Amino acid sequence: MVKLAIDIMGGDYAPLEIIKGVKLALERFSDIELVLFGDEKIIKEHLGEHERVKIVNAPEKIDMGEKDPIGEIRRNHNTSLVKAFQAVKDKEVDGVVTAGPTQGVVTAAHLIIRRIKGMKRTALCPVLPNLGGKHRLLLDVGANLELRSEHLLQLAQYASIYLREVQGIEKPLVGLMNIGTEEGKGREVEKEAYALLKNNPNINFYGNIEGKDIFRTECDIIITDGFSGNLVMKTCEGVALAVGKFFKEEINKSIFRKIGYLFLNKVFKNFKKTLSADEIGGAHLFGVDGIVVKAHGSSDAYAFSNAINQARLAVKGEIIEKMKKIIEEEGNNLNDEW
Repeated sequence: MVKLAIDIMGGDYAPLEIIKGVKLALERFSDIELVLFGDEKIIKEHLGEHERVKIVNAPEKIDMGEKDPIGEIRRNHNTSLVKAFQAVKDKEVDGVVTAGPTQGVVTAAHLIIRRIKGMKRTALCPVLPNLGGKHRLLLDVGANLELRSEHLLQLAQYASIYLREVQGIEKPLVGLMNIGTEEGKGREVEKEAYALLKNNPNINFYGNIEGKDIFRTECDIIITDGFSGNLVMKTCEGVALAVGKFFKEEINKSIFRKIGYLFLNKVFKNFKKTLSADEIGGAHLFGVDGIVVKAHGSSDAYAFSNAINQARLAVKGEIIEKMKKIIEEEGNNLNDEW
C-alpha cells in the first residue's frame, strides 16, 4: 500500500473540494492509505469513516496570500501543511499532496523534509499539456531563480528517472532550453550544461531547443532555470487564455459563426480539455527526500484526485531511491550545505 499525507486545508476551495477529491481518489485507487491533516469535525462530517483513512486534527492553515511563509512555518507548527510535511520527514508516510500556496510548499519542503543528500537543488516541475502527441516535463519553474550547470544535470537525471519509472518511457529525451539550437549558444551556464548533459551516461540528450518548439519537440523533458521556466509556463498559460477569448469573441460576431461552432463544438471541448490543468493534477517538487506534489490552488475534486495519483505513481516507482543511487555512483558531495 502507498501511504500519503493530505493537506485538507490548502487550496482555494478547501476543505470541502479537497475532501471530495480524497473520496474520489479512494474510489479510484485501491492501493492507497491516506492520512488527512485538517479540521477533524469537517472531515468526519463530509467523509465519514473509512478503513484506509486516518485523520489528524489540524484546523489551522497557511493562507494563500501569506507574505512571510518562512516565518509562518518556523513559528507555527500546528498548520495542516506543516504537520503533513512533518509526517513525510518522520517517515510516517511516503509522500504528501497539497493545494496550498506554492511559496509555502517549497519553503516547508526545504525547512522540514529537506533535500536528498547530495542533491544540490530542488525543482518545481509541472507536466505540460498534451499537445503534439505527448506530455512533457518543464523544470524548474520557480524553486530557483538561478541554477548552475551541475544543478541542471542533476535535475535532468531526476526527471529522467521519474519518466522512466512512472510513465514507462525507457529513454526519456532531454532538451536544454536556449536561444538557439546550435551547440555553443546561450549564456555560460547553458554552454556548460550542454557539455555535461551530452556526456552523461544517465541522460538521453537531444540538444538545445527554442521556446517556439516546446509543444512540438521530440523531447520529453525540458530543462532550464526557475526564472526562465516560470516565464515560459506563464506565457503558455496566457496564450491559451487569449486563444480561448479570441475564439469566443469571433464566434459571437455572427449567426453563421455560431452555427459553425455547433458543428465544431466537440473539437473545442477536446481542445479545452487538452489544456486543462485538471487532467494533470499538479507539479512535483523534485529533489527533496520524500514525494511532494503541489496541486493547483484552484483544484476541484477531480484535479486533486489526479494529484494524489501522481504522488502514488512516484512512490510506486521508487524514484527517490533510484536518484540516491545515481548520486552515490557519481560521487556527489554529500555534505553540500543549504
